Amino acid sequence: MPGAELRVLYRGDLASCNYSCHYCPFAKRNDSTDVTARDRDSLLRFVDWCETTHFGLRILFTPWGEALVRKHYRDAFLRLSHASNVIELGIQTNLSRDPAWLASANNDAVNLWCTYHPSQESRSRFLRRLEQLRQLRIRFSVGMVALREDLDEIRAMHLALGQLDHGSGQPIYLWLNAYDQRTPGYYSAQDVAMLSAVDPHFPVNLDPAPSLGARCRAGLSAISVDARGDARPCHFVQRPLGNLYDGSFEAQLSRSACPNARCDCYIGYALREDLPFEASLTRAFAPESQAIRAR
Repeated sequence: MPGAELRVLYRGDLASCNYSCHYCPFAKRNDSTDVTARDRDSLLRFVDWCETTHFGLRILFTPWGEALVRKHYRDAFLRLSHASNVIELGIQTNLSRDPAWLASANNDAVNLWCTYHPSQESRSRFLRRLEQLRQLRIRFSVGMVALREDLDEIRAMHLALGQLDHGSGQPIYLWLNAYDQRTPGYYSAQDVAMLSAVDPHFPVNLDPAPSLGARCRAGLSAISVDARGDARPCHFVQRPLGNLYDGSFEAQLSRSACPNARCDCYIGYALREDLPFEASLTRAFAPESQAIRAR
């Protein structure tokens, strides 16, 4: 039986993507054969550790780019989904790979954060992939970058997701990320109102609350791990916590206040304890109100 729960954000050496979004530094970037081989070896070592640790694990893979086009990530995902101590297993993916490979996964553990890129694929094709996930009983949410040129597409996707989940009893949440490279005034008040109607938590991403001194799980019950197994509180706090594989990180797990002025990325602020909602680390579920949870 698993012991104490640990949230783990894993990022290996992979830094490539098969899409060419204009705002992404990894667009159409390819990893060398050597980097791919090293990433595969590091990932296998991580999977071995996960299967033998005493922690109950909630794992989110956070590669730079798209990982599920790589066989070693798909194989690792399937293995971990069946590990008895893995409670939750997720990854952000553009769904460019046919999800049929997930038929042999333990769908009780698997969660997908599926990102839709209108400039890279058709809405109809993306929705067909989501329907496949429905048939496989894989939990998922959908994410989009709230580009002004995609506002009509955001409305259309929101409507389509409502139709897809009709009668299922499992609403599909549409997360919207504010465009990182926006200039002042990029969004009008009407834009923000519309985007907030689609995703009630869009304002948190658009203008996150100050994080300096905030209570956070990072470094206590959540860690960020790199390809070498070096652990840190989160991707945005680089304080060393020791290494996963020699066990030295465990003695360093402790509560400490956030040292950063702001945390504007979901995989960072999802670990905070002072927000009015709590959402899955894997972003596969709609946020749950803290007030509801406290009842």
